[in-house]
Amino acid sequence: MTVLINDIGLSFYVMSLIGGYLLGSLPFGLILTQLAGLGDLRKMGSGNIGATNVLRTGNKPLALATLILDSGKGALAVLLAYIIFGEPNLLYYAGGGAFLGHLYPVFLKFKGGKGVATFMGTLLAISWPLGLGCSLAWIFTMIIFRISSLSALIASTMSPLYAYFIFENSELAIFTGILCIMIFIRHTDNIKRLLSGTEPRIGKKSE
Repeated sequence: MTVLINDIGLSFYVMSLIGGYLLGSLPFGLILTQLAGLGDLRKMGSGNIGATNVLRTGNKPLALATLILDSGKGALAVLLAYIIFGEPNLLYYAGGGAFLGHLYPVFLKFKGGKGVATFMGTLLAISWPLGLGCSLAWIFTMIIFRISSLSALIASTMSPLYAYFIFENSELAIFTGILCIMIFIRHTDNIKRLLSGTEPRIGKKSE
């Protein structure tokens, strides 16, 4: 990926990365469930702080709100970087920072979620056609199999393929490819269960 640090200024990259990270570190799933009096989300279901685990509390509106906010923080990080600095290269750093913040939030001792919603929000802000394509891949897989982790893995896998072969954007393909690898790493246990046929469907036990 071509990075013109000398032309833009290293400080801008650092500010975009750190700003995105801090925004991404906001654990909306945990915050919303505690405000709703449901307790500590990390001690429920899979222990994950994302929308899928919030759904396991039985509160669908809260799960939807978590999905929107977790997606929104990735999109907001990208949009703020563009508005403030007006440099396309910085969008990758802001979005990547938000993604890392969700995975390793400083506010939760670096123990966060799996990053799928934040990943989708980041893609929609950087390239809405790519984000839409990946979101549709997630939706179709979910409709067919009703397995959250499988939907996430397929959607994230499609992102660099779409970026490179359809949109012919090698930089975006590299960026999404790196994030895709991280999503797979965070889903290691899910992948093992998928291979063994024991991964639960939506509405059942923890992932």
